[in-house]
Amino acid sequence: MLIQKNRWGLLPAIVSLLIMLALSSCASKTDVVYFQNTGTYETLVDENSFTPKFKVDDLVSIHVSTLNSEASTPFNLFRGASEGGIRPEQVDYLIDKDGEIDFPVIGKLKIAGLSSEEVRALLRKELSEYLKNPIINIRLKNFTVTVLGEVRKPGTYAVNGERITILEALGLAGDLTVKGVRKNVFVLRDFDGTKVYTRIDLTKKEAMSSPVYYLTQNDVVYVEPNQSAITASALDNRATIAVSIASLLITSTILLITRTK
Repeated sequence: MLIQKNRWGLLPAIVSLLIMLALSSCASKTDVVYFQNTGTYETLVDENSFTPKFKVDDLVSIHVSTLNSEASTPFNLFRGASEGGIRPEQVDYLIDKDGEIDFPVIGKLKIAGLSSEEVRALLRKELSEYLKNPIINIRLKNFTVTVLGEVRKPGTYAVNGERITILEALGLAGDLTVKGVRKNVFVLRDFDGTKVYTRIDLTKKEAMSSPVYYLTQNDVVYVEPNQSAITASALDNRATIAVSIASLLITSTILLITRTK
């Protein structure tokens, strides 16, 4: 009879604990809805003049072509020889610690801090004495962003193109979980060794004007957990301890009753 009372006596405590866990995991609408201060129909002019720039350690593909393919050949680097109809692999350029690349014939070119269009204009100027109307294709090869924290699929993602918005990056990571703080998303950016920390509120339309709305290569986005997630984690740990203690007490009671019989 004593054992049965002990078991039933634990039931209210367990039910109360489950209710607390359920309530602590709830989030209000204002915590999870994006761009809450936008109207039913509204036109937003993009005033964000973001232009991606090359950085130290970027891997850049540059290909120069003209109507006369033989004339442009010396300005392209290839790995291996063309054998059996197989085209050799083009070599990419790694921007060194001084922000420079070593371009064929021309020599050192400082391109860190420049946009693709600015590098294209620089090369046209440098190549003007060698080539007529060259076509210059430039592509950043190592554009990745990392998304961590309270998202469904944290990780590092490759980006096709020259820029990506923070919303697109979060979309690649499966969006924020209901426990992610949308009002204080943290972005870490590296400018040639200088770390810049910025926070953005995704519940406001003003986020679209933030300097980190458009991400740059190697940006890190971190979504911190809300208070309910922290509380739920703490309660889970306490519940585990409570269950262990209860199990120990029940076992001890059973052993004590067995011995006294």
